[in-house]
Amino acid sequence: MDGGNEVGEVKVSRLQVEEEDETPIEHRGSALCDALHFSVHDKENSPMMRAVLCSQVCKVYRFETEDQRRLLVREQMSETPLSFSLPKQLLSALIQEHASRVQQVKELSDLSPHWDSLRHDVVSYCNHLIGCYQETLTELENLSTASPCFKSSGRKSDRHLQFVPTNLHSQRMEVTAPGSSGVWYQVITFGAPADHHQAFKHGGLKRLLSKHQRQSSVSYSLEESYRARELLVSVAQLPPLIFGQAEELLSVSAERNPARLQEVLDGLMQETKLFIHALNDELVRSALTAFHSQCASVSGRHGSGLLCENASANQEEAREYDEEEWDRTWANVAKSLDCIMAMADRLQEREHLLRERSSPDPQESTADTKSQNAGSSSSSSSSWQEQLLPLVVTLRDCVREAVSKARAAMTFVVLQGALTATVAQGPERIVQRRHAVFSQALSAVVCGFMLKVYGGLEDPEFLQQLHSVGILAQFEALLSTYGEEEGMLEDMEVSVADLSRVAFTITEARSEQLHDFLPTLRGTWAGFVVEVPLPSETFASLPQELKDGSLIRVESVLFNIGINQHQSLAERFGDSSLQERVNQQSGERLRAYCHSLRDKLPHTAGVQSLSDLLSALDRSLEVKKRKNVEVLWIAGTMCHKVNGIRLTSCKSAKDRTAMSVTLEQCLILREQHTLSQKHFSMALDCMRRSRLSWGQMLGCYAHSGFTISGLDPDEPPSGLQSTWLPHCLASRQHFYPVAFLLVTSHLLVLWLILSLVILLAKYQ
Repeated sequence: MDGGNEVGEVKVSRLQVEEEDETPIEHRGSALCDALHFSVHDKENSPMMRAVLCSQVCKVYRFETEDQRRLLVREQMSETPLSFSLPKQLLSALIQEHASRVQQVKELSDLSPHWDSLRHDVVSYCNHLIGCYQETLTELENLSTASPCFKSSGRKSDRHLQFVPTNLHSQRMEVTAPGSSGVWYQVITFGAPADHHQAFKHGGLKRLLSKHQRQSSVSYSLEESYRARELLVSVAQLPPLIFGQAEELLSVSAERNPARLQEVLDGLMQETKLFIHALNDELVRSALTAFHSQCASVSGRHGSGLLCENASANQEEAREYDEEEWDRTWANVAKSLDCIMAMADRLQEREHLLRERSSPDPQESTADTKSQNAGSSSSSSSSWQEQLLPLVVTLRDCVREAVSKARAAMTFVVLQGALTATVAQGPERIVQRRHAVFSQALSAVVCGFMLKVYGGLEDPEFLQQLHSVGILAQFEALLSTYGEEEGMLEDMEVSVADLSRVAFTITEARSEQLHDFLPTLRGTWAGFVVEVPLPSETFASLPQELKDGSLIRVESVLFNIGINQHQSLAERFGDSSLQERVNQQSGERLRAYCHSLRDKLPHTAGVQSLSDLLSALDRSLEVKKRKNVEVLWIAGTMCHKVNGIRLTSCKSAKDRTAMSVTLEQCLILREQHTLSQKHFSMALDCMRRSRLSWGQMLGCYAHSGFTISGLDPDEPPSGLQSTWLPHCLASRQHFYPVAFLLVTSHLLVLWLILSLVILLAKYQ
């Protein structure tokens, strides 16, 4: 396709002429070639698609439908450059965020020993993460030069690749029926987002966070921290302006110029009002109360800098602090300003009366009169300064008191916010683990979102759904709740939940170059925004809300059903409560999303059938059935109904994931495109043949229930043995090892049971 040399040959072993089709053979061959050419070249090789897909592998099938027609099915598996691009952007954003936080806490004024120790903890914490992330980012930059698109499952424990998703692929299927255009279906497959480098000796993230996460007694949001820093800037800028106006007032008072004095008074009043308006903030009020409570719990640690002005070693005084004290502080500032204004009015009025009484008569003026007036003037100006000076000093003291309290409160907010965002999140290794698994899940979701948007640009209902309700990301996991995979599921649960901090927005690409179509990530851990560029013509056709930068929220749900032999052990002898809890919580979130979609867009296609599917999902979740794969099928169907992103994972996204995806594709062909029932098994075999590995041969018995129907996976399915048996019975060398393992395992279990019974009988 890229114009290179020959790479192989195609050998035709059989040619069947479709006599039932009246279309001339040359026309049918031409239509097939045209469809393939249009699909492969015109769409898949555009810069927009190459920004999200690379290293594509395609297969083409022709299957028969119920009405004896032919389906052209094109199956495409692709890697994506986002496997490395998104993790590198996330690492850069995290490095910048922690560096900014270090700068913020270092800019705080001198702190008492206790608070300075907390600041040191924050700085050390952030510097450690910055060093680790910078090393990882450098390594990824070097690795992406050689292999920019893929991380194999064999490297899932690599320390420098822990942010990169394992085996991330886009599995897409285009179905073209006679007389209709192609329809695309897609599933994102990748290894379960988990930190294999740190392993799972102590469990996964969910368990680790519950053990180690230390919540701060007072927590402030990112917006409150920003507001606190703005107030600290105001604290540094406004008081000098007030003090300057006060000094000028004392200087002008010696000039006995009423107009100039009034001008300075107006300036002083204006600066003081700005000061009160800026700092008399509700955040300062609440922070002071919380700060004094902290002071009460830290006895004898109130040094210069961050301190309670009125709290000495007596803790009881700190406990008695209330919000009324802050109001009294501002009342004192206002009263001192009023006293200055009143005194200035009295002095000006007195000067006016004095001038009226001693108005000079030109005919009676003498040298003695001039000398007397000069002495009176000097005495008057001195009297003005003497009377204004104590009032100005009082105003300064009141302003300094307000500044001291506001600075202490806002310093407390900034430092407490930094503690909440760093040290309170747990040890550095747990935070690194959380960021790493989030990076893996984020890369997969961004890939799925971009493909979903590209495929829905001509669907007005889908575009309206994006900005009105958001998009659903449905994760399907096939992990057991036994051994290491239980820890993987705990990691995956946290990573999927953290996707709630992600939003998408659609932008206009600057050019038609490939790099201008790559998504960009901005924001902090509190909230990330992923910008997805579109060509200018396409962007112009979007709804106005999307063109204006409306944020597209992500509602992520995770449904897990363990399907391998380890899950059988977990359900019979272990605990599957983690799986039940995850599925139940995701069912509630999925119900909330569907209700929101129904309320805001009641006429959207597929909404009317959601109620029945929700009821069926609730029943499946309540049924105590081993390996109840019906939960996955219903959730997947609902995801397709609401134009959501489908993502499938197992440990490494190979055996179990391949079985799941191929079954889903064949079910779509049967339900949506009337694939003939007698050709269902043949289609499934064709899609799976190249995916089977020796590991799948050994695990086919445990996988069989999932790959065939909703029956118990441990029982051979009835009616569709042709789908299950070929992989196990096609060759005796494949069948005998499986049979030997099965018989041995059952005999071992029976021997253990008999031994326990004999021991109990002996001791009784």
